[in-house]
Amino acid sequence: MAQEMEHTVSVNFGCPVAKTVGVIGGKWKGVILYHLTTGPRRYNEIRRTLPNITQRMLTLQLRELERDGIVHREIYNENPPRVEYSLTPLGDTLRPLLDFMRDWGIFYGEQGCEPVATISKSGKHFC
Repeated sequence: MAQEMEHTVSVNFGCPVAKTVGVIGGKWKGVILYHLTTGPRRYNEIRRTLPNITQRMLTLQLRELERDGIVHREIYNENPPRVEYSLTPLGDTLRPLLDFMRDWGIFYGEQGCEPVATISKSGKHFC
């Protein structure tokens, strides 16, 4: 009985896919990263491209991406201070994955499929 339980509860936390999803998974991180592939962006620029994200959630997601070494936060010594976010060299290695996800999303849409999660209450897409 104990052996049977081990097989049904076993989780491999060393799985590379689980590690990747742990860093870039969730509703917003992939979209934030995709928009940073075009170059550095200021906070409000990112916010405008994602009108359905709350300010708190965007800040949280950017902090997590920065903590994980994927996004760099640059503070310029100006008045008022200017802050830009960009991909780090490690974050830039995600570019092929993000491009593939974009291409797959286009393919998925061409199949007549539309995930409910990408549509706001007003019916507008947020990506």
